[in-house]
Amino acid sequence: MVLRGVLGVILISQVILCSEIKKCVSLQINRTSFPKGFVFGTATSAFQYEGAVSEDGRGPSIWDTFSHVPGKIEDGSNADVAVDQYHRFEEDIQLMKDMGMDAYRFSISWSRIFPNGSGEINQAGIDHYNKLINALLAQGIEPYVTLYHWDLPQALEDKYKGWLSPTIIKDFASYAEICFQKFGDRVKHWITFNEPHTVALLGYDLGFDAPGRCSIDSHIFCKEGNSATEPYIVAHNILLSHAIVADIYRKKYKHKVGGSIGISLDVIWLESATNSKEDIAATQRGLDFQFGWFMDPLFFGDYPSSMRSIVGSRLPKFSKHQANLLKGSLDFVGINHYTTYYAMYNPNITNILHDYISDSHALTLPFNLNGNTVIGDRANSFWLYIVPRGMRSVMNYIREKYGNPLVIITENGMDDPNDPLIPIKEALKDEKRIKYHNDYLSNLLASINEDGCNVTGYFVWSLLDNWEWSAGYTSRFGLYFVDYNDNLKRYPKNSVLWFKNFLK
Repeated sequence: MVLRGVLGVILISQVILCSEIKKCVSLQINRTSFPKGFVFGTATSAFQYEGAVSEDGRGPSIWDTFSHVPGKIEDGSNADVAVDQYHRFEEDIQLMKDMGMDAYRFSISWSRIFPNGSGEINQAGIDHYNKLINALLAQGIEPYVTLYHWDLPQALEDKYKGWLSPTIIKDFASYAEICFQKFGDRVKHWITFNEPHTVALLGYDLGFDAPGRCSIDSHIFCKEGNSATEPYIVAHNILLSHAIVADIYRKKYKHKVGGSIGISLDVIWLESATNSKEDIAATQRGLDFQFGWFMDPLFFGDYPSSMRSIVGSRLPKFSKHQANLLKGSLDFVGINHYTTYYAMYNPNITNILHDYISDSHALTLPFNLNGNTVIGDRANSFWLYIVPRGMRSVMNYIREKYGNPLVIITENGMDDPNDPLIPIKEALKDEKRIKYHNDYLSNLLASINEDGCNVTGYFVWSLLDNWEWSAGYTSRFGLYFVDYNDNLKRYPKNSVLWFKNFLK
């Protein structure tokens, strides 16, 4: 399928935009094209970057445990060293500074602050993040801090099954408040959770991510779990944890620095495979079960009606107090958007899987079974297809359905393969990545300037090539190439030069 949204050739910050009627105009984009004060940054997570997993009192997380189980990680690797940012953060901050980035989104490792998940504070962990935050500010780079990016302390998983127990709400709140107390005088932007949908889906439905729970062919993938109920329980406890922590921050800390708090949600945009009523309805259900699962409680105080009617008693309920606490419990919505899929009605999927995915009766794929077409060019990851128009569609969906709240793009990017046969000099020529960012940014800009969407920031995933969860080191998302065979040396890809020019 030809991509209709954005076509053309890039010359640094130039893209040719073509409309549906083939009327083409040349558009120059750079930092000044965006509203004054628009923030550009890069995004990372502690577990994928820090390494130093046994240093300075850090306790193990569920991902430490999971990544050491044979067969769980594609290349058999682990993140014990990752890209060693724990020791090299000053070097990496200089890389951001050289590009002209305004901000850095990173996550705090819960088990560095509380090695056992709760109880005694690890001062060495506090000291590390204080040094990181101060080093960022010294270079004029604003910290955006994520409290939870998937690395639950293993102690809490062992103690009460982690996110499956409501007990975790209190422990997460205690951890969050310590972060507010220790870092909140300098950190003005907080993100409670990164992609709770991914946590619930891959950790508790399919079992592909930590803690690796599922009931689908459990004799092959998982030792225990229930794919029909556990994803909903986990999502419920995460939403309530967010609401409690946001309430604490707003009442006790926000006014001190004029800060803000939000959440980062992943969104695969969906386009109906055909114009049939069945496929159009399936597309909306697909969005409800993926995005509305979290957005509706945060804006309306309850899950989407489609989820309530289909999932029934398996879907937990909010009390009136909880609904009121959830509704409006954010200052901004963080959006992690990478790709777009087709959606089509599939009444038989429930009979096959009996899990959260099948409940929507919607089959979502990057290719159209009806028309035998692929939605876009593929990056390296099997799930990531390049469809720039999806960015504008997501922004307008949020504007229209949720009242145009403040949005920050907290992740956007694409990956190349980690191919040992490609010389480093060639691997640095990432024109495909340059085009990706140019085209997605052009669509984001159109959503702001032409459609009136309220977007105030854009964070590239990611600053460096890194350990990519169950894909290990097979995937390279970075603007900087990391040589895993030579002391983790960082080399700028061509996309670094592009962003440097873009941000001048």
